[in-house]
Amino acid sequence: MVPALAIAAALQAKGADVEFVGADRAEAELVPAAGYRLHRLAVRAIDRHNPLLAARAGALALIATAAARALLLRVGADAVIGAGGYVAGPVGLAAATARIPLAICEADSQLGLANRLLAPFARRAFLAFPIAGREGGKYSVTGRPVPAGTGAADRRAARRRFGIEPHERCLLVFGGSLGARSLNHASVEAFGERGPCAVLHIAGRRDFGALRARLEALGAPAHYHLCEYVEPFADALAVADLAAARAGGSVFELAAAGVPAILVPYPHASADHQSSNARWMAEAGAALIVRDSELSAARLAGEVEALLAAPQRLQAMAAAALRVARPDAAERIAAETLELIR
Repeated sequence: MVPALAIAAALQAKGADVEFVGADRAEAELVPAAGYRLHRLAVRAIDRHNPLLAARAGALALIATAAARALLLRVGADAVIGAGGYVAGPVGLAAATARIPLAICEADSQLGLANRLLAPFARRAFLAFPIAGREGGKYSVTGRPVPAGTGAADRRAARRRFGIEPHERCLLVFGGSLGARSLNHASVEAFGERGPCAVLHIAGRRDFGALRARLEALGAPAHYHLCEYVEPFADALAVADLAAARAGGSVFELAAAGVPAILVPYPHASADHQSSNARWMAEAGAALIVRDSELSAARLAGEVEALLAAPQRLQAMAAAALRVARPDAAERIAAETLELIR
């Protein structure tokens, strides 16, 4: 949802009216909260293990395509941007049948199912990473859009917000809206009682209650700052000297903010794309990788302590992150999409 909202903000800044089409997932809360109108479609993910459920999802997709076509014509859509996910498929196909310019955005290191389906119909395809066989012509490597202000938040103000002293070094731990269970528990075990620095831990809603109880049992240590969610996330990045995180699309936010990282790819991500994302950062010199199967409190503590003890290495990693950052991705996508309309 982050890339789509970033693109919407860039389009709106250029004078475009933006509306969303989605389902009853994260967008149901995030899109209205950002001030955009959300049209909902009844769709389901395709279950690749259950033929009956897959057939039902296919039938819903056909109905949703017809409903999306009627919606696009009713609102007078001049262009459609598909940001991946199973809602994007019907809406993108509806745009193609209505001859409305279609662009697609791929936030990972290979095209997802919806984008593979829509690629032949799209006039532009914006890629976060180079993808073999998807070069030139309609394909453009823009990077993954990040929220405006990423890397530009006031560090002192952000540290006051979280109660972190200006002189303290800070480790940022996060794993997405749900959180990352293995990383969440390893972090509290490694640093809950004592740590080499302040810790800002964004746990996500799934584990927040259990982690808070563990920290309270340890006496609510002052150096450990646990949050369920942080908005704007740019503030969390601004306080960090080092991050420990999953390797989803947030690697682009880490890069834009120049934050060195210990990345723990989620092992069950589709097509193992988080491992590819992590390798991109590691090969640039901006991160090191710890496999989820190798993650433990001792391993995490050792990696963090070793990096904090090597400030020159941290500085080099931060510089490498900034070199591969694509902070203008949303602007580029917005400009090229508006050009399709013209």
